[in-house]
Amino acid sequence: MKKLIILVVVLAAVGAGVGAYYMNRTVKEPEVKTGQVTRGDIVEVVPATGTLEAVTTVQVGTQVGGIIQELYADFNSIVKKGQIIARLDPTLLQTNIEQQRANVTRSEADLERLKVSLADAKQKLDRAKVLFDKQLLPRTELETAEVNVRSADAQIRSAEAGLTQARSQLNSAEVNLNHTVIKAPIDGIVISRAVEPGQTVNAGMSAPTLFVLAADLTKMQVNANIDESDVGRMRPGQAVTFRVDAYPNESFTGAVEQVRLQPTTVQNVVTYQTVIEVPNQQLKLKPGMTATVTIEVARKNGVLRVPAAATRFRPSAEVFAALKQDVPQQAQRGGGNGANANRAGQPAQARQNVNAQTATPATGQLGRVASVPSIKGGATTVDSLFGPLPTVETRGTLWLFVNKQLKPVRVRLGTSDGANTEVVGFNGDELPVGAEVVTSVSLAPASTQAAAATSATSNPLMGPQRGGPGGRGGPPGGGRGF
Repeated sequence: MKKLIILVVVLAAVGAGVGAYYMNRTVKEPEVKTGQVTRGDIVEVVPATGTLEAVTTVQVGTQVGGIIQELYADFNSIVKKGQIIARLDPTLLQTNIEQQRANVTRSEADLERLKVSLADAKQKLDRAKVLFDKQLLPRTELETAEVNVRSADAQIRSAEAGLTQARSQLNSAEVNLNHTVIKAPIDGIVISRAVEPGQTVNAGMSAPTLFVLAADLTKMQVNANIDESDVGRMRPGQAVTFRVDAYPNESFTGAVEQVRLQPTTVQNVVTYQTVIEVPNQQLKLKPGMTATVTIEVARKNGVLRVPAAATRFRPSAEVFAALKQDVPQQAQRGGGNGANANRAGQPAQARQNVNAQTATPATGQLGRVASVPSIKGGATTVDSLFGPLPTVETRGTLWLFVNKQLKPVRVRLGTSDGANTEVVGFNGDELPVGAEVVTSVSLAPASTQAAAATSATSNPLMGPQRGGPGGRGGPPGGGRGF
């Protein structure tokens, strides 16, 4: 019985070994995903959100307090410069004017009385001089007459000053009475009204706002908040498209006008306000609307392009083994997709930052001391100091899939919109439109298990991989994706 049991165990072990051997020898076809080389447009954009505002708004207030007697304009009213839009109750100010007029009359009468007193004092002084010359009047009385003249003259000057003050107060009261009539300072549209008839306004501390006028709603602006990582790519004149919730199926256009230097920090996120000019001939856009903005920072029309994933693909020795293909020299040297390929697949901002480290002052990059002479040369705004964005090119390798074999093509890469990347140049005529470029290769589980033992030493690109029998990040079942 013991011998029989031992024999059964040995046979089972041998069978399991043989089965495992044949299973590992089974090489399934790897799953190769490709994309086509196409010709078309590549638009690199920066997304943002902003708020629509009128280009010019004027707050209309009042310099005097009182009760709102009449309103001649309402929301959305179109007004002309000088048009009466409101009136305050003038009763108190009219009463004040009457009081000031009485003060002026009293001051004039006082001045006349003092002038008569001065004339009388001068006559007495003249008589005193004649009598003093004849030695009929003592000197003390002569001196008293002289003092009386000077005193009367001083009182007249004081009365004249009082009269001027009274007239000034009267004029001020009349001006305040005129201020009870509120007129439009500009041609525009009423976008806000803050008072109602019968409401009391107090202008004692500051001028209260009655209306807000927009100068011209056919021209508006979007104040967009641009993240600090993208603000270096903002330039005046860049094309902008945006949408608003009120018209979800309609797109509006504009252009960047200004990038303001004052930062805004909210929860440790720094943004800069970018002003975008927006035409609004149909008056569809309203102040305060939220706009979802797309700013175009680079555009290439009709260029050769490949899927961005193809610029990041780097085949390993396992892939070549699965395809029964020798490792090309490009792959042995590192595949040509090292640091440059990573940069080609990165977002445009990352590539822009890499290029900015070696940019010359002529590119207009921020932080260059050489920009200071431009200010002395006549620049009036900071925005005018920045030139066009520099063209960024990187080098990499694309892999064509021809006759179930990988074929490398050295290329120069340009603008990327995240989905596609521009091909600026390549070796020879090996990249025709319609060619299949590899974006990823997924090895089957059995093939992966067979190669797992040698992947740590045979992969010249990826190096040792961690994870279970299919590697990390592969498809369900232990497979591996590249």
